[in-house]
Amino acid sequence: MPNYANLVMLNPDLTPQVMARVDEIINRSKDKPGCLIPVLEECQEVVGYMPVELQKYIGDGLDIATSIIYGVVTFYSFFSMLPRGRHTIKICMGTACYVKGIAEVVSRIQSEYKIEVGRTTTDRRFTLEAVRCLGACGLAPVIVIDEDTHGGVTADRILNILEKYE
Repeated sequence: MPNYANLVMLNPDLTPQVMARVDEIINRSKDKPGCLIPVLEECQEVVGYMPVELQKYIGDGLDIATSIIYGVVTFYSFFSMLPRGRHTIKICMGTACYVKGIAEVVSRIQSEYKIEVGRTTTDRRFTLEAVRCLGACGLAPVIVIDEDTHGGVTADRILNILEKYE
């Protein structure tokens, strides 16, 4: 097994086990035209996000400049350079949700879980995102956790809802 000690020192998420899987992905794909985005997607699934150290490693493995890798990762919204939580909370900030009290829901989440919008809790349980509209105005205020839509959410109910997501 290659020595990944320097990577682990730079980023503890890049363990030898994780990097062995990254190597498998790179080796399986490196000679295929148009492999960059599929390789990045698979590596993000393994690591959970795309730290700069991983981008450089993938670039070296595919013989692609790190600047190109970085450009792709920052262009496409499905890539994240920050660690993501096991569960993603999407908060609808549309007019209907805002008028019906979503700001209080956000405040309760922030206060209870010590998390800011656009960030992940330190235990990586939740990532909190604000979105313009979830298209469920009749259920306002609305949040989506992973694939689950929750309507009529209130600041009093939100903590009970989040308890179900470990």
